[in-house]
Amino acid sequence: MHFKFTDEQELIRNAVREFAQSEIAPVAAQFDERSEFPADTIQQAAELGFMGVETPERYGGSGLDPICYAVVMEEISAADAAHGTIVSVNNSLYGVPLLEFGSEEQIEKYLTPVATGQINGAYALTEPHSGSDAAAMRSRASLSKDGSHYVINGKKAWITNAPIAKYVVLFAQTMHGESEPVGISAFIIDTEQTGFHRGKTEAKLGIRAAASCEIELTDYECPIENRIGDEGKGFRIAMTVLDAGRVGIAAQALGIAQAAYDAAVNYSRERHAFGAPIGTFQAIQGKLADMRCRIDASRLLTYNAAWNKAEAKKHGTKNTLNGSVAKLFASETAMFVTHQALQIHGGMGFSKEMPLERYFRDAKITEIYEGTSEIQRMVIGRLVTGLR
Repeated sequence: MHFKFTDEQELIRNAVREFAQSEIAPVAAQFDERSEFPADTIQQAAELGFMGVETPERYGGSGLDPICYAVVMEEISAADAAHGTIVSVNNSLYGVPLLEFGSEEQIEKYLTPVATGQINGAYALTEPHSGSDAAAMRSRASLSKDGSHYVINGKKAWITNAPIAKYVVLFAQTMHGESEPVGISAFIIDTEQTGFHRGKTEAKLGIRAAASCEIELTDYECPIENRIGDEGKGFRIAMTVLDAGRVGIAAQALGIAQAAYDAAVNYSRERHAFGAPIGTFQAIQGKLADMRCRIDASRLLTYNAAWNKAEAKKHGTKNTLNGSVAKLFASETAMFVTHQALQIHGGMGFSKEMPLERYFRDAKITEIYEGTSEIQRMVIGRLVTGLR
């Protein structure tokens, strides 16, 4: 087994780390405090190719592999998880359904501008009354009598990037007249068209610079050529996207955990109590040891999932189990490590003068979005037993 990055992957890691630490880390706190979308640094990230990491070069992307994408997510999230979330949405939630299921015309028109950083995209699956139970969505897309377009009505909730997105990949139950739904379908929504409405930007515990809001579609007319893939096959598209995205969220959680751990190690060397650095105390050493073990395990699981993501794509197989295992373990590691790091910092960890409290707040969402820890355990349990 080989655990060493290729020369290309190492170059990518160094480039992302330099950018994230020099450009993102110094401004992360202020954007978090103001809940403001970091337009300038996101544009810089796009110019470096980080908004289309796995998107082929012919569509304006970087044409890199899933391991490079995990590297990008880890290093950017170590500087600021909110930036990592924005990068994740554009690359994964928005990019994957178009790359995997979109037509050539759809990819060129709707993905290239996002991959090159001209605009931002979003992904709308969750609704006020359906989160983990995505199949229970109430949004409806009714095919017009002449078959030229769908009329879409419904609400979506907690849609990251929605306040600033030009295009949204949206899922809705598909109707033909008054008949029963023919299944969920996926659509590309232009947010500047009549019938699209944004709600207020949500006030959140963490990833506050990654803007989210509720959206509502009222008699929105979506051209039939803006349907992604076959009619009624949207649920499969949505689950495929989440399978791919969980590797990125695992890498995001890993980045948060690594940043908190590094801060705790440095503080344990600098902070003195009872005449010695607190890092000499067994209680602190025990915490650092547990943190390190979990981070190392998370890194192995995450990059194993990234490698298997590439293999699954080559062979037409699924990476669901690896992605769910990595996402579950890494996200819970992020919560554990940030909690322990904050405890090591004591009162200073509770203060906004240091980034620990932000790491702690940001870590929580990794256990929730793109499949909660409870859903991951259910997915893993079903896959290992073969039972449903």
